Amino acid sequence: MTKAIMLQGTGSDVGKTVLVAGLCRLAANRGLSVRPFKPQNMSNNAAVADDGGEIGRAQWLQSLAARVPSSVHMNPVLLKPQSEYGSQIIVQGRVWGQAKGRDYQKLKPALLDHVMQSFSEVSAGADLVIVEGAGSPAEINLRAGDIANMGFATRAGVPVVLVGDIDRGGVIASLVGTHTILSDEDRAMIAGYIINKFRGDVSLFDTGIDAVRRFTGWPCFGVVPWLKHASRLPAEDSVALENLARHGKGALKIAVPVFSRIANFDDLDPLRAEPDVDLVFVRAGERLPPDAGLVILPGSKSTIADLADMRAQGWDVDLLAHVKRSGRVIGICGGYQMLGRKVRDPLGIEGNAGETAGLGLLEVETEMAPEKTVRNSVATTVDGGAQLAGYQIHLGVTAGEDCSRPFAIVDGKPDGAVSADGQIVGTYLHGLFTSDSYRSRLLQSFGLAGEANNYRAGVESALDDIAAELESCLDGRWLGELLG
Repeated sequence: MTKAIMLQGTGSDVGKTVLVAGLCRLAANRGLSVRPFKPQNMSNNAAVADDGGEIGRAQWLQSLAARVPSSVHMNPVLLKPQSEYGSQIIVQGRVWGQAKGRDYQKLKPALLDHVMQSFSEVSAGADLVIVEGAGSPAEINLRAGDIANMGFATRAGVPVVLVGDIDRGGVIASLVGTHTILSDEDRAMIAGYIINKFRGDVSLFDTGIDAVRRFTGWPCFGVVPWLKHASRLPAEDSVALENLARHGKGALKIAVPVFSRIANFDDLDPLRAEPDVDLVFVRAGERLPPDAGLVILPGSKSTIADLADMRAQGWDVDLLAHVKRSGRVIGICGGYQMLGRKVRDPLGIEGNAGETAGLGLLEVETEMAPEKTVRNSVATTVDGGAQLAGYQIHLGVTAGEDCSRPFAIVDGKPDGAVSADGQIVGTYLHGLFTSDSYRSRLLQSFGLAGEANNYRAGVESALDDIAAELESCLDGRWLGELLG
């Protein structure tokens, strides 16, 4: 039988994703056939799996760590928030429907069968499956019909390791509190716990371990230090976005407005890793910096709503001033759609049917359509012939005069648009900055050295470094039982 373990957190953003990725790489380095799995994820950072369909970027990264092709079954339920109250539901890679929070709670029992089917698919032929929970099992108000934490663990019979984040404080209380409020059935699933994000002398927590054992009886499987190499990995979701550095010291300042429904912002990670780049994420209430050389409009889960927010923040005025100063603009996916003259949604796919004026920086118009484009793509830029490998996840068809000057040839067809003066660029291709040659040429066009750093190799190296660090700090006996 395939062995499995599940990492659940005492709360959100405790570091489960990175720990699962590190353990997957550690197991793969030991020669095991290992697979990641997350029953339910909520994120607008999506990837196109190798077998087609959408999954969370985190599970794509974990499959990379495991050195296996990604699959829609690694993340069978993906919730993509479209508003404060409702989300698009992706099941096994395909759009399944939409629901508000209360309505989704009623749908979860029906989704558990899909989750279990996918878990069976992922487990087939694997030595080990490492499962990531979502949120916290202590959210007992959501326990009925749960598919993300203990609902899955008890149904699948998978033992749980609880992860506590000591950096945010109160880790002993969060562990003991979780033990206290769980039902006997759920509590019995927990095999032990890991302390994550520790800074300083680990021995200082020895009495903390004694206290947790006294209150819960749970063994500690290790105290993990702050994993500095995790900053070299793609960001997972909007929670991670809040923790990204806001300012740097690079020669080129690139400004990115943070839309309310920002999507696939890990597109920007390769630029963030460049020493000559100062990548500034502009939050609500802030202005686009006037000294930015480049503004990037990222993806959006709801183009029309985020376009309205952009105007409410005054970013449209800032952007026009930026262009008048000869500043350059790149729009990706939803950001590309915003740059046009008009965005129409006659079927009300994003909300209420209607149309809205775009920013008017490209001579194109977009019409939303029910057919969703979801595919991995290879491309070549029209200007310079740089080779790209990325993906497309979007609704809508964009056409107009500036499309006669495409940004790239994607899968053999022209994609995107470029203004007559070359100042404004739009494209549907996510992942373009991952191309070392394109990124290098982009930086060179701003007068920088633009050395072709190998971004993908840096991610692979970070995964190996994290795996090595986990091997050194996690309990050897527990790792031996887990990995053989």
